[in-house]
Amino acid sequence: MRRHDTYFFCLSILLLHNTSTNVDALACNWGTQASHPIPPNIVVKLLRDNGFNKVKLFEADPGALRALGKSGIQVMVGIPNDLLATMASTVTAAELWVQQNVSQYISKYGTDIRHVAVGNEPFLKTYKDRFVRSTYPALKNVQAALVKAGLGRQVKVTVPLNADVYDSGDGLPSSGDFRSDIKTLMVSIVRFLADSVSPITFNIYPFLSLNADPNFPREYAFFPGGGGGGGGAKPVVDGSISYTNVFDANFDTLVSALEKNGFDANKVEIIVGEVGWPTDGDINATPAMAQRFNQGLLNRIVRGQGTPRRKTAPEVYIFSLVDEDIKSVDPGKFERHWGIFSYDGSVKYPLSLGNGRRLVPAKGVRYQAREWCVLSPQAAGNGGSWTSSADYACQLADCTSLGPGSSCAALDSAANASYAFNMYFQKMDHRRGACVFDNLGFVTKIDPSRGSCRFPIEIDTSRHETLRPPPPPPRSSGATGIKWRTVAAAAMAVGWAVFN
Repeated sequence: MRRHDTYFFCLSILLLHNTSTNVDALACNWGTQASHPIPPNIVVKLLRDNGFNKVKLFEADPGALRALGKSGIQVMVGIPNDLLATMASTVTAAELWVQQNVSQYISKYGTDIRHVAVGNEPFLKTYKDRFVRSTYPALKNVQAALVKAGLGRQVKVTVPLNADVYDSGDGLPSSGDFRSDIKTLMVSIVRFLADSVSPITFNIYPFLSLNADPNFPREYAFFPGGGGGGGGAKPVVDGSISYTNVFDANFDTLVSALEKNGFDANKVEIIVGEVGWPTDGDINATPAMAQRFNQGLLNRIVRGQGTPRRKTAPEVYIFSLVDEDIKSVDPGKFERHWGIFSYDGSVKYPLSLGNGRRLVPAKGVRYQAREWCVLSPQAAGNGGSWTSSADYACQLADCTSLGPGSSCAALDSAANASYAFNMYFQKMDHRRGACVFDNLGFVTKIDPSRGSCRFPIEIDTSRHETLRPPPPPPRSSGATGIKWRTVAAAAMAVGWAVFN
């Protein structure tokens, strides 16, 4: 799935298993594309309190890397796609990056960096070959730089790839092969990683498979025996194997691709770098569906369950730790709601993590004052005079919980305006003038949340003086309704489906 490389995300739940049926460790993508991110030290405590011992950063963020020092948490640190050309141009550039972003934190802070992710889904078709020529040279140069720094055994390279780098002509896993336009390149990358005793990393998203195709069978997106039941999908028969869920079928398509190109899939280290389910912004993105999917995934990994064609369970990273309110909404509004925790580290839904553990919330988060900005009672009676102000607020704050299928879909137009006003007010840290909106706004100490629609109070980041307020809201246009911007969800099919 498309990711923005200038930020890092908490590496979603990685579950390792031993010969018993207990989970040894958890890990997750730590996302910080938030207007008010949780302070790094609190995030690290949240990870440890919940048994997470592996985390992925999509960028070498100094605050996160320092906070992770001597924490007992293993780290995968990413190189954004926009640095691939630089890393590919010369080994010297790679050596400098390794020194500044790996060696320094290992030696100075005791940060346990284990992997460097070179790029993030660089071969997505939507990138139109932008990173095809630079990824492999960058990978080799970074590996050489790690060896020169004396870290060749401790720190391994990898390239997180989207599942669209392989496909199946007839929709069956046994027919899987690497995408024809990058097949030679993929074989070279896999061989290089295998020779370097490094893992290959792939991201699989059953949610996107379901969301992209209205005819996709809903039950096939979930695991049999998951948190809310399961096993209702009609199996897909591939020779002697019957597939009951798209995750297994997708993964085994990769297994076939490896075997067709001369690799022993049971000897290649495979990481599923991202997999998860969002909770808002779409009709298929609900806490109940996310709980069902993620609990089903956790259950199978607790059992050490592999796939039909690869009995060894892969390392699996569920995306992601927390919601991110300034993340791009491409391919959909749900992009800002992948977290198993809310923006502030509160638990969205219960999950059993194995060994009797359950999710616990973040501790020590400081909030702004218990105040909300809403449409004033006088303005609410004027029948829509608030339109342009509410539109402005949603351009600068997160309104992805509004609209069909979302948690605030039941609000009327006046309540929609209140939600928009409050999101802007919170983003601006309750500053003077942030709840004016042409004299339509009103500050209240009464929580306006209703039903499933939560009017949040933002985190106090203690950085108010560093934020620059945007220009004031425009005057009202007098229109009779709010024109919400429509974000079209791209039809991104992850893996394959053989249902007609």
